[in-house]
Amino acid sequence: MGTDIPVFVEYRKMPSKKELQTILQDRYGINKNISQSLGTEDCEKLLATLQSQPSVVKLVDSFASKNSELSNKNRHYDRLRSSIEKKLQKLQSEYQQLEAQSATMEQTKAGLSERKQVITKETATLQKEIKRLSTEKLNLNSKVQTLTTQNDELFEANAQLKKDNKELKNIVDQIRLRLARDTKMLLQYEDSEIRKALIRLFRWTLG
Repeated sequence: MGTDIPVFVEYRKMPSKKELQTILQDRYGINKNISQSLGTEDCEKLLATLQSQPSVVKLVDSFASKNSELSNKNRHYDRLRSSIEKKLQKLQSEYQQLEAQSATMEQTKAGLSERKQVITKETATLQKEIKRLSTEKLNLNSKVQTLTTQNDELFEANAQLKKDNKELKNIVDQIRLRLARDTKMLLQYEDSEIRKALIRLFRWTLG
């Protein structure tokens, strides 16, 4: 008489969306801001795809690297623009002070007038630079949007490919089933050569 041995089954807790986002960021460099719009199931599917498709990982790494590069440039231009704006405010403040002084200090009017011209020129130069940086920032934002769109298209194409592969497998299975059934019917005939050929063909279809 045997002894019943209890069997312990380990149940793994499904990771939360936050945990999946952390894995995606740590392993594949996918920022949480990007994966935030995905649901938990979508994050699981994305992680599974990246784990099974090395080519997708390379492309995602490329997008993540490019996105990080563009983000760094964007922050650099923001800091540069902020610095220029502060300098512009300082120059405008100084310009206003010089305007007030010029009304009461006629003896230094020549010097103040010269300084005013310099400030005016620097102000115009800085305004042009701000305009140029604003244009570059818009271009960077457009590139980031394009990369995001291409990334979405990649995942959609991958999903369609999986669907097509599944449908193709079903068709192949149906063909094999039909061939096996027809072969079984033909094997009932006495002709030995036909039987041998059909057996070889049937074995070939089974791999």
